[in-house]
Amino acid sequence: MDESVALAFLTIIAIVWLIPLMSILISKKTMGSEKLAWVLAVLFISWFAWIFYLLLAPIKKKN
Repeated sequence: MDESVALAFLTIIAIVWLIPLMSILISKKTMGSEKLAWVLAVLFISWFAWIFYLLLAPIKKKN
């Protein structure tokens, strides 16, 4: 029983951790190297970078 609870807990943590990454990857707000930079920021800085992504992206306006 304890192993299944631990596995469920780890699965929930993994899903919550992947939400920002998946939202950036499927978003059409940014493209190319800017998207890669946001993904790397989320990986290394965490949820704060995702909040900044939601507020600031795209940094460069499309022509």
